[in-house]
Amino acid sequence: MLYLIGLGLSYKSDITVRGLEAIKKCSRVYLEHYTSILMAATQEELEEYYGKAVILADRELVETGSADILRNADKEDVAFLVVGDPFGATTHTDLVLRAKREKIPVEVVHNASVMNAVGSCGLQLYTFGQTVSMVFFTENWRPDSWYDKIWENRKIGLHTLVLLDIKVKEQSIENMARGRLIYEPPRYMSISQCCEQLLEIEETKGSKAYTPDTPVVAISRLGSATQSFKVGTIKELSEYDAGEPLHSLIILGRQCHELELEYLLEFTDNKEKFKQDVIADQEYFKPPAWVPSAEEDNDDE
Repeated sequence: MLYLIGLGLSYKSDITVRGLEAIKKCSRVYLEHYTSILMAATQEELEEYYGKAVILADRELVETGSADILRNADKEDVAFLVVGDPFGATTHTDLVLRAKREKIPVEVVHNASVMNAVGSCGLQLYTFGQTVSMVFFTENWRPDSWYDKIWENRKIGLHTLVLLDIKVKEQSIENMARGRLIYEPPRYMSISQCCEQLLEIEETKGSKAYTPDTPVVAISRLGSATQSFKVGTIKELSEYDAGEPLHSLIILGRQCHELELEYLLEFTDNKEKFKQDVIADQEYFKPPAWVPSAEEDNDDE
């Protein structure tokens, strides 16, 4: 059996009872270690808690070495651990499909992820649109495919969850080209850097999917003892020090309910200003009133 087990957001004890019972009977335990990290637990602490050795599975192992993970999984139990939920922010459908092709049974143990825990900021999950990922820009690579998804969400009034990039066990282009297994120090995108990149792409695009005055919510260390929220405009949070990772950002949609707004006001020192920013944004992105065309008028007659 291949077990895909969600670990939750922060603590070693966030794992479900069923997930822990599955791990204890597995002969090998892999921890996916490139899309997120368990903020309040080290590899050594997990190994002590599980009573099992934990193998760190980087991107290369998961994407090109899945045969190692699935080795003998038709005869013994193997666990693949994912921070959050196995099918949350990053899906692992490819590993599941490969297991099924090899007739290996698969069992999924779900857990909390950023995709549902963001509701703790007070915004209703039903009012979220497409989730997007913001990657680190480089000198020659500034991807903006996420921009249109934000614009689509904004057109219909929905909030946008922006997942911020992390780099764990990444090689520089030079070391990769030279075949040197030298890895860069881990990097985690900050709220301010995400907002700066948002502003840069909006200036380039000019479509006004959002503006510097668009209200946003900064989410830091979700699910941990130091979890925090901060609201403001994109421009204001481009200068905000959110502290230690991990971080996410929410771009508010036009349909911000009064109860959502009341909850968000707890995360600002200037409640009246933020309230006015939200009202102004709602007005700016309000769809134009429908006016029937001449043809439609004639049809009614």
